[in-house]
Amino acid sequence: MFVDSHCHLSFPELAERVDAIRADMAAASVDRALCICTTLEEFETVHGLATRYDNFWCSAGVHPDNEGVREPTLDDLTERAALPRVVAIGETGLDYYRLNGRSVAEMEWQRERFRTHIRAARAAKLPLVIHTRSASEDTLRLLKEEGAEAAGGVFHCFTETMEMARAALDLGFYVSFSGILTFKNAVDLQAVARFVPLERCLIETDSPYLAPVPFRGKTNTPALVPHVAKQLAALKALPLEAIAEATSRNFEVLFKTSSKT
Repeated sequence: MFVDSHCHLSFPELAERVDAIRADMAAASVDRALCICTTLEEFETVHGLATRYDNFWCSAGVHPDNEGVREPTLDDLTERAALPRVVAIGETGLDYYRLNGRSVAEMEWQRERFRTHIRAARAAKLPLVIHTRSASEDTLRLLKEEGAEAAGGVFHCFTETMEMARAALDLGFYVSFSGILTFKNAVDLQAVARFVPLERCLIETDSPYLAPVPFRGKTNTPALVPHVAKQLAALKALPLEAIAEATSRNFEVLFKTSSKT
């Protein structure tokens, strides 16, 4: 019924509990999940989840925040993109939230990494999973310069402005909402959720982070994604079943998957 479009089951908080997590997912009617890669070193583990379980898929990418890890080349990403069960490139993007004393100009390494991912997505004909924080202008600029609309993708865990949401939609991207949508202080984000057309919405947990209310502060898992769907249903004044159906269909269309593959 529900699909978690972005989770990190390879992270230490969850990796040892995959069987229990899957049981909780089944009990919560969460029948599918996309396991997201954040380093090349992690890829084998993430891909292993996707090949071991027929309702998991995975991505290939290096998170913009990760330093001191293997820097991905175009070949690194396209070779992994060609493997079974790999349905996206990312998560990738730009993050200027923690500059650690550096200037934005000094983050050129991050921008080059992002360009590599966009080029890989275009070459592999796979969608991008975009992370952007405090970097909206450069994120949009690079997406446009590199022709990312040819690949498409999703702005995951969306927390940006209404203007950014409009720009993402104009590029043909989807917008994914996480447990942040349930937070009382997320008034602006809730307005964005009302605005984004249902046919362009996804839901996610970003687990193990950002557990939705009433589990805020606890370890998140894909089994909690229905709480995001419930909030989205309330904001759009739609039945929960309509949100489940639409976001599941959107997942299948964007990532070219089905409940049977």
